[in-house]
Parts: sequence; C-alpha cells; structure tokens
Amino acid sequence: MIKSDTFIARFLREENGAAAAEYALLLAIIAAGLAVAAGTLGSAISNAIDNAADCIDEAQDCAQE
Repeated sequence: MIKSDTFIARFLREENGAAAAEYALLLAIIAAGLAVAAGTLGSAISNAIDNAADCIDEAQDCAQE
C-alpha cells in the first residue's frame, strides 16, 4: 500500500496533469475560434446566395453589390 504522504508528494511533483490541462485549454480556444469562423462564414455565404437569388428574381444589374 502506498503511504498517503508519498502519494501526495509524487502527485505535486508530477507535471503530466498540468500539460494535459494546458492542451485541453488550447484545444478549447481553437474550437471556439473555429465555431466563430464557421458561423461568420455561414452568414457570409447565406447573404451571397440571397443576393444572387434577388438578382435572378428581379432581373437587376447586380454585378458588384
């Protein structure tokens, strides 16, 4: 059986958990950035398609709106 003081001392010296937490935080930040980018890109694509549909429906000159 491992003594509790040895276990606690080893746990405090160990840095693998800290590295894993840093990687998890980095992954969360990247995921949030990708979610924001996907939302923005989706909105831009939706607006472009709506503008194209309006130009087709109304037969306007919509070359560079």
